[in-house]
Amino acid sequence: MSTLPNPAIDLPDIADMAADDRHAALTYLNDAWVEAVRDGLEEECLVQAALFSALRNLVATYGEEACAEFVAGLAARVRGGEYTVAGCCH
Repeated sequence: MSTLPNPAIDLPDIADMAADDRHAALTYLNDAWVEAVRDGLEEECLVQAALFSALRNLVATYGEEACAEFVAGLAARVRGGEYTVAGCCH
């Protein structure tokens, strides 16, 4: 029987894995967005469809009240710059 210590297994942190998944999801959505714009869809239509789809899925997953609470907090996050792309202001 060996008395050597077991080597540490370098597993990614769960938070890192979630961040990787979110980054991959954002990449997929961005690619689809670019393709839709190239096909002639107006970005305003894409925005409305994306928001509708996201909210519909949030309600289906977490319920109306939890979704409403999440949405209520978005105004402060928008004002705080969380969704501002560097060098882009309206």
